[in-house]
Amino acid sequence: MTLPLPSRSNSATRKPVRRAVVASVLVLCGLAGASACGKSIQITDSGDKPAASSPAAPAPASSTPPPAAAGGGQPAGNSALQVVDSTAAQNGKTGTGGTVIGAAIQETPPKWVQFSAVQSPDLGTHLINVNQATLYRFDKDTAKPSASNCNDDCAATWPPVTIVEGGNVYLAGVDPKQVGAVRRQDGQVQVTVGGWPVYRYSGDNGPGDANGQGIGGTWFAVGPTGEKSAQ
Repeated sequence: MTLPLPSRSNSATRKPVRRAVVASVLVLCGLAGASACGKSIQITDSGDKPAASSPAAPAPASSTPPPAAAGGGQPAGNSALQVVDSTAAQNGKTGTGGTVIGAAIQETPPKWVQFSAVQSPDLGTHLINVNQATLYRFDKDTAKPSASNCNDDCAATWPPVTIVEGGNVYLAGVDPKQVGAVRRQDGQVQVTVGGWPVYRYSGDNGPGDANGQGIGGTWFAVGPTGEKSAQ
């Protein structure tokens, strides 16, 4: 699979950055059409130590999501996330799972998200979501234990990557062991990589933008083990 790479940005003028070509997305879990492989992870409270994870049985591509709880949109009886070591498309998923891009408001947490590792001259190896939106980490957060310190106005500018409880996190080029989840101050579930809570940037107007890179000296594109891109 190939996706567009970003051209080099000018951090001084904060001009929009867009990827023009894509390097290959690195897939860890096999060829297209392969059955899903992954694990189940528990959601931790912000600042708590992560709970031990347990392996999850492979889910067939045709599997249906758990039934929704009465009066709510979240699956009943399942607070864990399923981390699947293959892409959404390989598991029969189409569309975006309910994720959005840029300044669009995430009205409800998506049913699934996808993290793909891509390479570019400007950012090195970093993560994008299924919309090809660059994903970020915040230096003022903590990874051990996982905790988000971006709330209220901060979260409006840097929307957290959230997901419904019991949802699926699909991966391409990311080790499932690096993926976790933390419950935010507002009660929503935010996905973490390498312990670091993951965000998108409202100033990225379309696929491939990376306008959030280096803002305030604290926001950086996030890599597949939670490392920041400092290029």
